[in-house]
Amino acid sequence: MRIVLIEDNQSLAKGITYRLQDLGHAIDVISDGLAADEFLRGGGGELVILDINLPRMDGLSILRAMRARGDGRPVLLLTARSETHDRVEGLDAGADDYLVKPFAMAELEARVRALSRRLDRNHRPALRLGPLSLDLDGREVAIAGEIHALPRREISVLESLLLAEGRIVPKNDLLDHVYGTGADVEESAIEVHISRLRKRLKPHGVTIRVRRGLGYAIGLVEDTATP
Repeated sequence: MRIVLIEDNQSLAKGITYRLQDLGHAIDVISDGLAADEFLRGGGGELVILDINLPRMDGLSILRAMRARGDGRPVLLLTARSETHDRVEGLDAGADDYLVKPFAMAELEARVRALSRRLDRNHRPALRLGPLSLDLDGREVAIAGEIHALPRREISVLESLLLAEGRIVPKNDLLDHVYGTGADVEESAIEVHISRLRKRLKPHGVTIRVRRGLGYAIGLVEDTATP
């Protein structure tokens, strides 16, 4: 899942990012309120973790702007404010959940899991292509009904390719989906993931096509001639 983390405390942001990446999520980290508002208007991410106290634009203003334009993405508010009226204000502004600092990472994980179950996945419990299926919630890959244990980043690459439904996915888009926007990662990292995925999938009639200078697309072996 692609998560937008809006938090100006760099130490906390790094801790959350590492923990959620270990669970297989891609994280976009933003520390400035106005920059976050602009990013969210562009539609990136599926779930938002939002601090209230931010420079230039506070979290509640960002949240109210989201809801005013009909943005229904789940939002988990983070704040040091623990009074009841503060929680009520956040929920009334449109938050789906509220977590008071300091908190245990295990609780954050649990709340992210709960919010992810509310996401509209176009009513598809899994992404499928021929014998291949990816459970979006459980992050499990099955081929012909047999579960295959894949590294989390290979699962993220596979998710991005399957969501494109045969269309070409640019390499930069894959980098953003797997590592988060602006991550300092070489393009060769994606090439390694693609190479490993191709070896895993080829015996089962699924292939990843390379369009040099454009990106990658997934399909069945008999469809490889399709542009």
